[in-house]
Amino acid sequence: MSGLLEGKVALITGAARGMGEAEARLFVAEGARVLIADVLDEQGQALADSLGANAEYRHLDVSDEAGWKAIMAEIDEIFGGLDILVNNAAILRFSGIADTSLEDYRQVMNINQVGCFLGLRSAIEPMKKRGGGSIVNISSVDGLKGSAGLVSYASSKWAVRGMTKVAAAELGPLGIRVNSVHPGGIQTAMAPGPDESPAMAEFVRRLPLPRIGQSEDVARTVLFLASDQSAYTTGCEFPVDGGYVNCRQLPGA
Repeated sequence: MSGLLEGKVALITGAARGMGEAEARLFVAEGARVLIADVLDEQGQALADSLGANAEYRHLDVSDEAGWKAIMAEIDEIFGGLDILVNNAAILRFSGIADTSLEDYRQVMNINQVGCFLGLRSAIEPMKKRGGGSIVNISSVDGLKGSAGLVSYASSKWAVRGMTKVAAAELGPLGIRVNSVHPGGIQTAMAPGPDESPAMAEFVRRLPLPRIGQSEDVARTVLFLASDQSAYTTGCEFPVDGGYVNCRQLPGA
């Protein structure tokens, strides 16, 4: 590895598995000290243990304001500050609008949208003390377009996209960059893969890059945005989707 994050301290939410886990592994390999945050305590602790002295695990419900305050105090005590925040934690619910209860809608919004807001707000003071930093918000291709059956998830991910641009405008003068990443068609525990779903297999077949994405594909984009290689980039959105959003195959292809 090239040490792109040497000397940096990162906090990654929802990092016990999937894309967050891949980001944590890559960040440590690139020289960062990483605080892994999740509600999956057993998996999160096992991941931190496997990564050695440069990783720690802490429980965090991202929708809990007090939890954010506590974890920011801990990261200052453990690592001496914060340079990078990856707002990765999210949940996915499939249901039509007519079948979506208010309780279920609010749960998705609280984790995906409110959790991101609390993370953004909590990172400002620690990053100011370090002279700046990078915040990467994980949105989705469903934060760039609409899909039937995803009213709560898509709404939350559009909100993350909008918050990213507001935060970039407000925090840029403080030296804090804020960008969003928009994964699509990634093999994780949140959605069925092409081997499990004929619909997903057909979706993948019609992509300009016709394969299922891997968590590492997303992690490498997040690494770029977290590192000084993107030092003049803020308020931008980065699809990691095999060309799904911005490229279209002809019908019957």
